[in-house]
Amino acid sequence: MENEEGQKVDLYIPRKCSVTHRIITAKDHGSVQINVPKVNKKGVIVPGKYTTFAVSGGVRTGGASDHSINVICTKKGFLKHVLPKNMVL
Repeated sequence: MENEEGQKVDLYIPRKCSVTHRIITAKDHGSVQINVPKVNKKGVIVPGKYTTFAVSGGVRTGGASDHSINVICTKKGFLKHVLPKNMVL
C-alpha cells in the first residue's frame, strides 16, 4: 500500500519465487533474494540498475537452487555455456 506521497508503507511485501512462481511466505526463513547488477561495456556496475531473483526455501532445501539460478541466468542472457548443450530450457 502507498500513502498520498507515493511511499510504500507496508511492513511486508510478498515476493514470488523465480523458480516455482509461488508466493514466498513471511515464515519462509530459508528463502534468498539475489540482485544481479547491470554492467556497462567496461564491466563497471551501473548504480541502481539490477535484476532481482528470489528463490524459496523449498527449492534450496531440495538442492536445486544452484541449477535453477543457472537456468534463469542463462535465459536472461547473463550466462553462456554453463549448461550442457543437450539440456532443454
